Amino acid sequence: MNATDIISTPAKSAEKIAYENNKLHKRLCRQVGQAIGDFNMIEDGDKVMVCLSGGKDSYALLDILLTLRERAPIHFDIVAVNLDQKQPNFPADILPAYLTKLGVPFHIENQDTYSIVKRVITEGKTTCSLCSRLRRGILYRVADELGANKIALGHHRDDILETFFLNMFFGAKIKAMPAKLQSDDGKHIVIRPMAYIKEEDTERYAAIKKFPIIPCDLCGSQENLQRKQIKGLMREWEKNYRGRVESIFSALSTVVPSHLMDRDLFNFVDLNIDGQAKPEGDIAFDEEPCSTASNTTSNTISIASLTTTYEKTP
Repeated sequence: MNATDIISTPAKSAEKIAYENNKLHKRLCRQVGQAIGDFNMIEDGDKVMVCLSGGKDSYALLDILLTLRERAPIHFDIVAVNLDQKQPNFPADILPAYLTKLGVPFHIENQDTYSIVKRVITEGKTTCSLCSRLRRGILYRVADELGANKIALGHHRDDILETFFLNMFFGAKIKAMPAKLQSDDGKHIVIRPMAYIKEEDTERYAAIKKFPIIPCDLCGSQENLQRKQIKGLMREWEKNYRGRVESIFSALSTVVPSHLMDRDLFNFVDLNIDGQAKPEGDIAFDEEPCSTASNTTSNTISIASLTTTYEKTP
């Protein structure tokens, strides 16, 4: 190895890292743009309230939406909102400083839900349910006050699958987190633009962007959560059975009601012979692989055109 090789090797390595980082950013933008298009999440004139917790996922959501807005053929506004729940040792200065530097309109809502949760929930019990209900009600009110018609949450693909398994294993329901739904109060649309994104990608992206992560001292500090057990199961599958998790996620968008047992979803009671042959009607297992969510064709929303535009940028 000569002197030239010694000098050029670090430069090549830096170039490769920059290339991989840029490739990840493009993929995340493409996946978010595709989810927005598939579910018609954002339309012209919308005001989107991005809920910013201080965790890696909500930081990534805000960052990607800001990127897409710059290239969007439609106009929509973004306002970042953080709910300061008065958790002990919460660094209240971090988010305002970050958002001010970013130049993003923001609102910090101060509500001591932490004390309520700690008072109501017995020590050792899961706090997530009550904390989530309190937080949800407050955020709906804040969205009203800010004039936001869309509420964007930073849940990703793994969150959706974990919820699916939690409901199936512990709630006896086939239910997950939808990418888009009407809020409980009927006044807003809740969207999850990162529905197609893997958690490992948000972890890597957060490290690249050096987001000022704020740990949660309430839900995030509990070690024996059922959700953490499910997360461990999924990571084991991902490690030993590549493609299994993606296949399960795809199954959420390819439901066959006639092959389940929900009598409200499919009219089994009135099902009778009609004389029409149904070649695939009694097949319980489809051997042909289903297409993944990442291959789904985007819908008509114009912001989906960003996926093509963004791929062509250097």
